[in-house]
This record gives sequence, C-alpha cells and structure tokens, in this order.
Amino acid sequence: MELSNIEPQIIWKNFSKLNAVPRPSKKEEKVIAFIKGFGEDLGLETTVDEVGNVIIKKPATAGMENRKSIVLQSHLDMVCQKNNDVNFDFETEGIKMEIDGDWVKAKGTTLGADNGLGVATIMSILESSDIPHPALEALFTIDEETGMTGALGLKPGQLTGQILLNLDTEEDDEIDIGCAGGVDVTITQTYAAEASKGQIVRLEVKGLQGGHSGMDIHKGFGNANIILGRLLYTGLENQNIELISIDSGGLRNAIPREGTAVISVRNAQEFIENVTVLKKDILEEFATVEPGLQINIENSTSSDKAISEGDSKKVIYTLKALHNGVYRMSPDVADLVEASNNVARVELKGGELKILNLTRSSVDSSKYSVAEQLKSVAELAGMNVEFSGSYPGWKPKPGSEIVQLMEKLYTEKFSEKPHVVACHAGLECGIIGANYPEMEMVSFGPTIRGAHSPDEKANIPSTQKFWSFLKDILANIPQK
Repeated sequence: MELSNIEPQIIWKNFSKLNAVPRPSKKEEKVIAFIKGFGEDLGLETTVDEVGNVIIKKPATAGMENRKSIVLQSHLDMVCQKNNDVNFDFETEGIKMEIDGDWVKAKGTTLGADNGLGVATIMSILESSDIPHPALEALFTIDEETGMTGALGLKPGQLTGQILLNLDTEEDDEIDIGCAGGVDVTITQTYAAEASKGQIVRLEVKGLQGGHSGMDIHKGFGNANIILGRLLYTGLENQNIELISIDSGGLRNAIPREGTAVISVRNAQEFIENVTVLKKDILEEFATVEPGLQINIENSTSSDKAISEGDSKKVIYTLKALHNGVYRMSPDVADLVEASNNVARVELKGGELKILNLTRSSVDSSKYSVAEQLKSVAELAGMNVEFSGSYPGWKPKPGSEIVQLMEKLYTEKFSEKPHVVACHAGLECGIIGANYPEMEMVSFGPTIRGAHSPDEKANIPSTQKFWSFLKDILANIPQK
C-alpha cells in the first residue's frame, strides 16, 4: 500500500512531501524554504524570523472569528540516525519509507515522525477548506533537537495567539502539560599521543535499541558508552591500557546504540580472556531488554598513536564514574523522571577527547545538581567542562481552560479518560512560555515508537485518532 492511500490521506500526503526534503538539525535551509513556499503558495501571510522559524497565519473560518486564537506549533528538524550497514546521506536524500502492518517506518534510518507528523498535520489544517477553526498562527521552529535555538530565538510580540497546541508528544492517550528542561555538559581534554608499546585490541558494542534520551531513559536500555567503560575498567585490573581511539554514540538526545574502542595492552590474549568474563555477565544482565546486544573483543591492528597509560586510566575512570540514567524520580508526579543524564557521545582521536552529555530535569536546581556532579568527576580527572544550551522546563497548569476542554472532549469521544501528564523530554513550550507567559499551552500527538533511533515508527490508526481529536478541539475552542 502506498502512503497516499492511508487515512487521513491529507496528513500522509504532506508527511511524504516533507520527508522528501532533507532536514537535519542546524541544516534546515531546505525545509525552511519548503515550508515558506508552502504558505506562500496558499496565499497566506508567511514570514521567516531572524533565526529561521517560519510563521504562517490563517484567518478564522466563517463563524469562528470570536473564538480564542490558536498557535499550532511543531519543529522542522529531525534526529538523523542510521544503522551502520545503511548507506544514507541525511543532507541530500529524502527519507525512504515503508508500511509494516499498522506502522509506517523508514528503511534503516530515523523516520522523522518526530516531529514531522506534527508539521504535516499543521500543513493539512492550513490547506484545508472544510475544517472549522479560529484564527491560526502556525509556528514551525528550527533546531529543536540540538539546542532549541529556534524557540530560544523567538522574540516576544511575534505571536498573538492565546492558546498554543504543541503537536510533539508520542502517546495518543496523553495530554501533556509539563516537560523537563535541559543543559548540555561537554567534557574535553587534549593528551600527548605517541606510538603504542603493546598489542592492539578492538572492542565493539552494537545491537542496542537506543532511543530517546528523555522519554526512554527510565527503561533500562543499554548505553554503548557505559558498556565500553565497564569493559575497559575491568581490563585495568590485570594490566595497564593505552587508549588509541574511541568512537561511540552520537547525538546528545539519543541513547547510544553502538561504539568501538581501540587500545594497546601488554598481553592481548590475557586481556581478552579477562574481559570476556564480564562480557558474559553484561549479556546476561541485558538479555531481556537488549536481546540484540553484541560485544566483540578481538585482536586488531592500528597505525594511530596512543595516549599514555596514566592519561588512559583517567579517561577510563571518568567513563566508569559519570552518572548515566535516572538521577531522581519526581516526588510530586507519579512515575515521572525528575532528573537524568545521558552520556551520549565519547570520541578520542589523536589525543583529542570529547564527551557529550545531555542533562535533563523538570526542576532547575536538580538539573544543575546532576551537571555539577559530572563536572566534579571530570575536573578531578583534569578535564575541562563546559555547560551550554540550557533551557527551562514547563511548569504544569492542570486547571487551565484548554486542558479541561481537551479532557472533556477526549472522554466523550473515546469513552475513556486521557492521561494528563508531564514528560521527561525537552518540549519548546517552556521556552516559548517564558516570552508569552499568558499563553495557555498543551502538547499532544499520535503514537510514535523508537524516536531518535532507526527503529522509529508511527502508528497509522493512532494518527487517524489524533487527527479526528485535533479537528474537534479546533471546532470547540472557547470564545474570547
């Protein structure tokens, strides 16, 4: 079945058009031009602000002029992850999609349903001629996935809407009214590198699920960086190690799925035998949640230089000590992760070390508590630490008019109550709300699985449900 034949056809048509346009974070020029052209072709007022956000305005349909005005908001960029055996260039190619039962997925790459389905939905409302709605402002932000610079660059006064509907969550039975803030923690150091003295061993971790470093952080998934750190630390028990290179993980907001380390040791066979014992333990630990996990430890060759045994020990100790995963559960909201950290990327090449972390929390003080713990560990090892890209969380307001309306409509429409929740992910609502404090905000969306990983997939029946719900919300927006 072609995507164009799936209901609602208008959304899948626009999603297909959007996914034909490359849109990596921080490289959104093509998709900005695409959305700008889309608005202009409809004859709607379309602007691009200083940072690249696109705003398209559409007047209210007949009889809806006295209703509160709405901002429909989604982000244009997508997380670009692919399997190692897939040859794909996210900067030049469109996403290749396929249908698998009730799901739409991509062929070995992220799908971009996060947040492409939200973008496609807004496009569908803008081009519709038979959907009742109040005055609309469609806000398409950039760079949500790697810094939220679009939302941060949105200036006060650019929007006039009274209610913001963010279409960027991943469970169709949830109404989201709060989210976590975040801060990037970057650890760096430069070491002298020279010819290694021992035998070369290569360690490889692959086959992990990966996933969203906020929404999936509590699920116990394996982290390739942490597993490599455990293996290297165990290797230190019997002999010294010279690190040659580490290439593990990827984007800050994705749980690392695979990684490699190349090292020099005095006796490769002894090292492999000792670490293989831990390998078996790790595979047993993760047998249920990570059935695809593979750990390979083998003799190898390398012409690259290594850092000293002393410096290698500092790096390995740091990898072993950095906090990864849930730091604190919320004492106020049941089952909500309050604070966490994702050790996202470890790179060592030619003596240049970089460790990328994304620390999240719905409470600013605990966010910095985690970040400062990372800083303390790294600085004890003589490394440099920088905090950047900090953004606020979004404080829930469960009694707001739009939340109560959506709860009522959902219950009447689907004969069950929705889950009104806060999430452990970075939504742009907190940032936008800082400049528009009077604006009521809600986030919701269709069911998506495996966001930020090549296993990402979007549920077809859920998208139908979401579309129907959104149209009912727009038709029932209260009067000014």
